[in-house]
Amino acid sequence: MDKHLQKPKILKVETVARSRLFTIETVDLAFSNGVERVYERMRPSDREAVLIVPIIGDDLLLIHEYAVGIEGYELGFPKGLIDPGETVLEAANRELMEEVGYGAQQFEVLAKLTMAPSYFSSRMNIVIAKSLYPQSLEGDEPEPLPQTRWPIARMMELLQQPDFNEARNVSALFLARDFLTRQAV
Repeated sequence: MDKHLQKPKILKVETVARSRLFTIETVDLAFSNGVERVYERMRPSDREAVLIVPIIGDDLLLIHEYAVGIEGYELGFPKGLIDPGETVLEAANRELMEEVGYGAQQFEVLAKLTMAPSYFSSRMNIVIAKSLYPQSLEGDEPEPLPQTRWPIARMMELLQQPDFNEARNVSALFLARDFLTRQAV
């Protein structure tokens, strides 16, 4: 971080809206140059999430899941919230079992990303899962999640798929490509 940057002073935080899932706050800020602004954000949370890039044989394993925000199905990797008391890898294995019916014997944490940090405090842990074995757990999905196996040799072609464009999935794809390239050396 630039040593000359000084975090703005928080003057006031106020809850302006609540739903079953979200709490929206206004945050009055005073910047070091004297400018004051009011921002909106989702109430910060320490709860993190996990996105899993499952590898089965020479393929990536993806799912089709309904995304209400765009009112359509997205092709992507399994993901979900980390439950209280769970580690990143425990959550990754649980979500994998719930969403694709596999557990994994090997995991590698690739990165922890922020998602729209101007509005959210959310953090997403990107994890590779290898050495998969059949194992299912009951999840909270309202419908079965159809699976697609995609050849690792053609993984970057996913970027041309019209339903593979969610930023977390695209980031995970690049991180996975980098990881797999380093493993092959």
